[in-house]
Amino acid sequence: MGTYQVAKWNGTKVAVKILDKDCYTDPESISAFKHELTLLEKVRHPNVVQFVGAVTQNIPMMIVVEYHPRGDLGSYLQKKGRLSPSKTLRFALDIARHVRFELLKMILSARNIMLDSGGQLKVAGFGLIKLSLISVDKAKVAAGSSLDSSNVYMAPEVYRDEIFDRTVDAYSFGVMLYEMIEGAYPFYPKPLAEAVKLMGVETKRPAFKVKSRHYPPDMKELIDECWHPEPVARPTFSEIIVRLDRIVSHCSKHGWWKDTFKLPWYASLSL
Repeated sequence: MGTYQVAKWNGTKVAVKILDKDCYTDPESISAFKHELTLLEKVRHPNVVQFVGAVTQNIPMMIVVEYHPRGDLGSYLQKKGRLSPSKTLRFALDIARHVRFELLKMILSARNIMLDSGGQLKVAGFGLIKLSLISVDKAKVAAGSSLDSSNVYMAPEVYRDEIFDRTVDAYSFGVMLYEMIEGAYPFYPKPLAEAVKLMGVETKRPAFKVKSRHYPPDMKELIDECWHPEPVARPTFSEIIVRLDRIVSHCSKHGWWKDTFKLPWYASLSL
């Protein structure tokens, strides 16, 4: 629905989403664009990319947000491969804090999570989707909204165009945890579309190739629960944060990675 460019806004580098030309005659696209803008204007949170401004009265229409030169988590993982256990936990908690407060409506993926200059993760508004609310806690992707069939983070019920609830976020989170631990998306090197089909249609899950000593205890169990085929079996993000805190505490108590958990981020885990 749009293209992304780096530009300067009052002398500062920013990221700009520009609405595609063919969208101006499509009321649904205009509505979705304004929906995204409305949400971004309202959100102020350290784990969400900061909204800077917008152009809505002239063509091209644009949304401007803060720019992060370190790029997105997906590109970072492609470059770095498997992350250290401490970094995996820190990144996991950054993401979980965002989702816990349901700050933005989107299909979570490593591509719409940015790294700031300090190494903290922030969720970008790019990738917001328009939902049709079925009830207070259930929704469906709105008619006319397009979904990427190669998005490996997409829960099976979304892939099948079914009614879903917030448990889809837990599924996406589980896939990202796996990717951070393994250094590759599930079923790599199969094409992404094939991996999505294996997980979403055939309900298969990839093996953990990395030996258990290279990732925190209980992490595999948490991932298995997060990407469970049955939404009701997935944990809430309040539960996920408690579990991650417990993993950090366990690792610190048993001397894993020695000074890893003396870093400042550990003091601010409980929210």
